[in-house]
Amino acid sequence: MYIPKQGEEANLHLAVLIDADNAQASVIEALLAEVARYGEATVKRIYGDFTSKYSSQWKSVLNKFAIKPVQQFAYTKGKNATDSTMIIDAMDLLYTKRFDGFCIVSSDSDFTGLAMRIREEGLWVYGFGEEKTPAAFRNACHKFIRTENLRLEGKGEDEILALEVASEEKVKEELANSENLSKENSGDISQNINKESVKKRFPLALATRAVEESSGDDGWAQLGGFGSYLTRVKPDFDPRDYGYDKLSNLVKARRNIFEIEERPSSNPNQKNLYLRIKIDIKKDK
Repeated sequence: MYIPKQGEEANLHLAVLIDADNAQASVIEALLAEVARYGEATVKRIYGDFTSKYSSQWKSVLNKFAIKPVQQFAYTKGKNATDSTMIIDAMDLLYTKRFDGFCIVSSDSDFTGLAMRIREEGLWVYGFGEEKTPAAFRNACHKFIRTENLRLEGKGEDEILALEVASEEKVKEELANSENLSKENSGDISQNINKESVKKRFPLALATRAVEESSGDDGWAQLGGFGSYLTRVKPDFDPRDYGYDKLSNLVKARRNIFEIEERPSSNPNQKNLYLRIKIDIKKDK
């Protein structure tokens, strides 16, 4: 069984199965960001009766996060047919042998047997549920994450936005200064900026989390792991939206946010780029 080391790019192929009757739509963004710590969510499915009033909370987030809904009408009033459908689907996916692990999102103990069966196949089982989740299901998982803990850490949205605006103003100032550079400095990173393609505000909160989740104990993250986490959480992330042709150039230009180190690699002609969030940015958070 492959176990990604801390700071190493997580390569697990994961199936994310969500019980709409026993999960909250409000935590789905943070939940998928947590899943990205362990690998790629190759399959994302949610099970429930989406004609019911309770499941309507999910309708607004399914398309946004590319989650496939599996409609299941109740066969008998008071009986939950969703669990059976979700378990059958899980077993079908298990037998394809295309996955390294499963993420089961539910606070229902009915999935204890499923978690144990998946473990018997040597695959990872990550459980996501509320504090009330019975111990039987929690203990059947390799790792269980309480959804109460899946909240945006640090500042609120307004404060994060203020930090991002300040960061953007700093870059605009650097852009203006770069226009005065002589041709002798044409190799400077500022010359790699495509000024007309700067369309979006730099996602400081996402970048901060990406560094934290892909870094080792020393707080330094390798560029490859950092970039992989960004695209797993935000598949449309593209450094060209922020004026740079490469992620490395984007990172190097944001020295007001990142500390940069180039370290030797096995190839003497190449160096590995490492980055971490500056201490003053962490304090602001």
